[in-house]
Amino acid sequence: MGREILQRLRLPVVAAPMFLVSGPDMVIAAARSGIVGAFPTPNCRTSEEVDAWMARIVAETADAPGLWAANLVTHSSNARLADDLAMVAKHKPPIVITALGSPAPAIDVVHSYGGLVLADVVNEKLGRKAAAAGADGLVAVASGAGGHTGSLSPFAFVSVLREFFDGIVCVGGAIADGAGVAGAVAAGADLVYVGTRFLAAEESLADAEYKAMVVNSRAEDLVVSPAITGTPASWLKPSLEKAGYDLSDLGAPATRDYGGDPAKKWRDLWAAGQGLHSITASEPLADIVDTLEDGWNAARERLHTFGRTQ
Repeated sequence: MGREILQRLRLPVVAAPMFLVSGPDMVIAAARSGIVGAFPTPNCRTSEEVDAWMARIVAETADAPGLWAANLVTHSSNARLADDLAMVAKHKPPIVITALGSPAPAIDVVHSYGGLVLADVVNEKLGRKAAAAGADGLVAVASGAGGHTGSLSPFAFVSVLREFFDGIVCVGGAIADGAGVAGAVAAGADLVYVGTRFLAAEESLADAEYKAMVVNSRAEDLVVSPAITGTPASWLKPSLEKAGYDLSDLGAPATRDYGGDPAKKWRDLWAAGQGLHSITASEPLADIVDTLEDGWNAARERLHTFGRTQ
């Protein structure tokens, strides 16, 4: 399995795995709409719940034109990694995305059944490490991404990775429409993470207040800080203020720890990326994909006009 499996997709888009937001309904709707649907396994409180979610996704995407992916936290503080990897071996997601750690723990398991391992990276150094560890692809988490975010622009990051890596490159960060997807692919990406655009989708696990905040916010309503999790993340200012944070002094970075119950840090503190302007209502995910496709086709046509003989 390699790039060829991506050719079945309607659009080169991954509905990015979002903590406490992406669940089975979103993953299934994405795959049925012809893109990649992904969820983080920490969205499940137990490995038994991971088992149930994956079983449902497998059953309901068997004939889907798209794909699905499981997102694993491979940081050493994740005590449940071995159990979640056992679920991966059982249900065989076509794509496994590793985050906040080396992809190495997942590679043998996923490759044993022919799956692909993509590794989240936020800079060139981590990209080189993930490539050396045997990742099939790199997910360039760039500036403008929601949740844990990088600092390089999407275009610069793709260019940097392509200097040493010829595998699959997925890029995410402030890409929320079809034109952005086309631009990223033209710049050298194979896939594009789209997260924020799906936050308010009807299939999202986000509660009504979170969705309303996303609909009513713009990029200037974001702040990037490591004070919450120890890793720089992009947060909605109104959610931090509601939780009692002083935006003028968010404090020192927290200890980096992804074990225990991470939901305690995120349940009332809501993340988003710079694509907020594209969201005007809560709507079915399939309708969002239709809109992305319209923008994608229009962008392709604009690109095609250059160089034509008049």
